[in-house]
Amino acid sequence: MAPAGDRTGYWGPPTSTLDWCEENYVVSSYIAEFWNTVSNLIFIFPPIYGAIQSYKDGLEKRYIMAYLCVTAVGLGSWCFHMTLKYEMQLLDELPMIYSCCVFVYCLYECFKYKKTINYPLLFLLLAYSIGVSIVYLNWKQPVFHQVMYGTLVAILVLRSVYIVLWVYPWLRGLGYTSLTVFLLGFLLWNVDNIFCEKLRGVRERLPPLVGVVTQFHAWWHIFTGLGSYLHILFSLYSRTLYLKYRPKVKFIFGIWPVLLVESTKKP
Repeated sequence: MAPAGDRTGYWGPPTSTLDWCEENYVVSSYIAEFWNTVSNLIFIFPPIYGAIQSYKDGLEKRYIMAYLCVTAVGLGSWCFHMTLKYEMQLLDELPMIYSCCVFVYCLYECFKYKKTINYPLLFLLLAYSIGVSIVYLNWKQPVFHQVMYGTLVAILVLRSVYIVLWVYPWLRGLGYTSLTVFLLGFLLWNVDNIFCEKLRGVRERLPPLVGVVTQFHAWWHIFTGLGSYLHILFSLYSRTLYLKYRPKVKFIFGIWPVLLVESTKKP
């Protein structure tokens, strides 16, 4: 976490329970953590495109919701890092729980032909989201949120490993890439927390544009944003294969993957 002595800008002193390692109000007096803020763009625009494409292809609404949940996390994180206010922190952290619950539902319901609703699973995930929200609002302990979020991620990892090992082995590349990218982001998140003072010392000796690459919490955003997007792609690919559609991955500008469905059959 950030040491004391940061500048105060437009939004005033931080009221959040977390203040990350990026120096406050250095780039702009209107944005507390500039690089931690703008790095959220990867959470916002690509998932919107994915949601639009899924809608055009007539895919199930839960996958559209999954994309839009990632966008909601990005918008909340943008507001949090821009202001460092507690209310905005909740706008970042709680949607992380909600979006992961949507991911869990999508991944555990991808092997059904009929468009039915799994009410027991839906109720369980809804209860989990509400329970975590109530506890976190009354017990402002970031570690609690991190553990609850990590639990959902672990559930997704286990299901993903099952799919790539026993159902669709040819999706290993996509599944493992999503997991690796996410874990790399998690590693940098920890480095940013543990070695914050040393990182700040390094930045003081580097030119500003070079020092930007040491903003590891911003890299956490980039890698987890990409990892989350790839996970939805993996989940959606598994679903469309099971429904006997013809999914195809297209790369926009040769770099960004989007799932297209050449033809669909109503389940």
